[in-house]
Amino acid sequence: MNNSIIQLIVLAAVAIFLILRLKSVLGTRDGFERSAKDTAPGPEETKQKFEVIDGGPDLDITDHVPEGSSSANALAAMKRLEPSFEVGGFLKGARGAYEMILMAFERGQLDEVKPFLSPPVYEAFAAAIADRKARGLTVEAEFMGLRELALDAATLDGDNDAELTVRFVGELVSVSRDAQGNVVEGDPRTARKQRDVWTFARKMGAADPNWVLVATGG
Repeated sequence: MNNSIIQLIVLAAVAIFLILRLKSVLGTRDGFERSAKDTAPGPEETKQKFEVIDGGPDLDITDHVPEGSSSANALAAMKRLEPSFEVGGFLKGARGAYEMILMAFERGQLDEVKPFLSPPVYEAFAAAIADRKARGLTVEAEFMGLRELALDAATLDGDNDAELTVRFVGELVSVSRDAQGNVVEGDPRTARKQRDVWTFARKMGAADPNWVLVATGG
């Protein structure tokens, strides 16, 4: 028998050994691994899981208003009309809108925020700014941040017009100076709390995603 035949026999034997070894390893389960039959949920288990998911509270709502309240019911109806609507997302946007609108008012620059103000709110802000100018006052302001942000109420009428009322507590450094530069109100070195309750409105399902500020209070 020549060397080449011997080498072929040896290689064939090695290949058979490796195949048997791999088969023994891959075909073995350890004691902690569940079979496909064990891991697949039965009909009753599947039903229970879906009941928990479908029947449980919507945390996006109950994290902000009491479950079963009129506000919670209004928010649920908003979500049915517009499934992409999220209370958490709205409040995140309200946080940014509050700072933007508040600072625009303090600085007397309403043009950039006019699309987010209802006509009555815009006119009230513009009148206050005009009064400051008539008295020769200028305002220097810096927004320091929000200490509190909470949803106070939610309503939805039969025409799908939604209103969300939000409570803000912010910190602001604001100083009013007269024509001579004297401080008339505020302190340039001390932040003051700014408390506001604002109501935003929007027709649910409308193409325009922007909420409009329709009422302000303290």
